[in-house]
Amino acid sequence: MTVEVIAIGGYEGVGGNMTAVKVEDEVIIFDMGIDLGNISEDTDIDRMHSLDLIEKGIIPDDTLMREVDGKVIGIVFTHGHLDHIGAVAKLAHRYNAPIIATPYTAALIERIIKSERKFKVENPIHSLKTGNKIKLSDKITLELIRVTHSIPQATIAALHTHEGIIVYAKDFKFDDYQKTSPPPDYDRLKSLGKQGVLALIVEAINMDVDKSKASTYSERVVKLILEGLMKRPLVEKKGMLITTISSNIERIQTIADIAKDSNREILFLGRSMERYCGLAESLGILDLPSNAKILRRPKEINEALNKADDRREKYLLVATGHQGEPDALLPRIANGKTPFSIRPGDTVIISAPIIPNPINKANRHIMEKKLRKSGARIYPDAHVSGHAGREDHRDFLKMLKPQHIIPAHSYLSMLSLYVELAEEEGYRLGRNVHLLRNGQAQVFNGYE
Repeated sequence: MTVEVIAIGGYEGVGGNMTAVKVEDEVIIFDMGIDLGNISEDTDIDRMHSLDLIEKGIIPDDTLMREVDGKVIGIVFTHGHLDHIGAVAKLAHRYNAPIIATPYTAALIERIIKSERKFKVENPIHSLKTGNKIKLSDKITLELIRVTHSIPQATIAALHTHEGIIVYAKDFKFDDYQKTSPPPDYDRLKSLGKQGVLALIVEAINMDVDKSKASTYSERVVKLILEGLMKRPLVEKKGMLITTISSNIERIQTIADIAKDSNREILFLGRSMERYCGLAESLGILDLPSNAKILRRPKEINEALNKADDRREKYLLVATGHQGEPDALLPRIANGKTPFSIRPGDTVIISAPIIPNPINKANRHIMEKKLRKSGARIYPDAHVSGHAGREDHRDFLKMLKPQHIIPAHSYLSMLSLYVELAEEEGYRLGRNVHLLRNGQAQVFNGYE
């Protein structure tokens, strides 16, 4: 009896995640994401065909699943980032299987499916709270384990099978001090290690970060950074803009908390801001103050930007566009394509990282250059990562003690650095550490 891990997407870069795990004749799919290096979080793909999106490298090429001899019995989503759920409406209908996710992630998926215009998606959606299990078949049970990330209700998935436990860990960090999310369930992770983990599929995103930052800082660190950066601009008679990841509800909460007692109206602008923040607010995860609004429709956004251009000291604009994507709001402002114009002395705070690829780096450089040319004061690094650092990964391996490791969700340079870390812990490449490319598979022969 065997377990087979099939790398569909997300094994040659950051994004477009999709993995299948085959246990005997049953298959569980993890994630169906888009590649945000090829598209912005505000781009509307509702009317695009899956085959066109595959050809453009925007969603995973799951056509290889036609060759997999097994029945898909579940589609599991670990959290609500678009590089994990963004392709659900394009791919899920191909599989006669339920969708399983935490309540917030499930609600985000429902919104994506509701807005889909090309395919009819009728997969049942099951909400599963962290710490709970669901029996997928007589041989397989799914458990979602609480962990922290840069979005609420992020999880690590554990498949309990007769062949061993398979742990799917994309994405996570160890943060004990978030306001909107409780700390990770360390005790449960250690318990899995004692039970015996056959294989760990794990992100390697931060492996190339300077070793002096080997453990990822808590979100409370960026709260202190933002408090320092925002204090003076909030009382100045200048324009003020912040760009961040719309799904980083912890960061959104921090920005709102800092600005709630100011004389500025806080405007969260954009389609993705409404998708993530509006839903989080409706579920009681996000607590926005009375001077905050979420605006989605282009007409109301333009009206708000027009008002803010005339009375810039009365508004704090929170927008998408930290990658410099040309169709996102902040780059459009920088390019003079909105009613709001940058003036000398305006403050722009960038509270998000660049997805590390050449296109994004170039877009971000161009955007910052145009903002500076218009006289903006730019603070480009008000951020802490949502991903585990090198030493966090070492702690994670010590908790789980997996027999086999498959690093993923990164470029080859970072995957190889993860291999180095694993070898420091006694693993060996080719023996119990396995590097896969999209379209490849790794077979394990159960408990060894």
